[in-house]
Amino acid sequence: MKRKVILYIAMSIDGHIADDEGSLDWLHTSAGEEDNGYSEFIKRIDTVVMGNKTYKEILNFDVPFPYADKECFVFSNQETGSNEHVQYVNENVIDFLRSLDEPDKKDIWLVGGGRLIEDFLQHQLIDELILTIAPVTLGKGIKLFQGESIETRYQLQEVREINQFVELHYIKK
Repeated sequence: MKRKVILYIAMSIDGHIADDEGSLDWLHTSAGEEDNGYSEFIKRIDTVVMGNKTYKEILNFDVPFPYADKECFVFSNQETGSNEHVQYVNENVIDFLRSLDEPDKKDIWLVGGGRLIEDFLQHQLIDELILTIAPVTLGKGIKLFQGESIETRYQLQEVREINQFVELHYIKK
């Protein structure tokens, strides 16, 4: 069975995944104390993929590294090798995903950031979109969809309201 690449991400009502400084503070103040479906989702994956700016933002959270029990890859043009948390990647996303095509593994979570998401979209590599819309507008910042993506059709699977958030779950047709 092919591993799915899942973009599970929160965004503002006006389509931003981070503010203009790359911060996610707006999300934490909107979220409250509820789980918002995260613990259910995280059981599906064993591999986490993100961009270097996203990784650095996560390191600024006032908690231990949240993906320590997952295989974690960070796409970066500057960093190489690995550290206690992640392995750095500097190859194209298609070759990278081929290297992860292992039987009996769980799905892959594409955490962010914007440029990496755009690269996955350009190559039609996202199998599921789980978009959680936060009840806030930011006005400016990093947009979820940044450029010209290749047209890809998705089918709506579910809509959930969770603690004033709306979760939209789509699967690629």
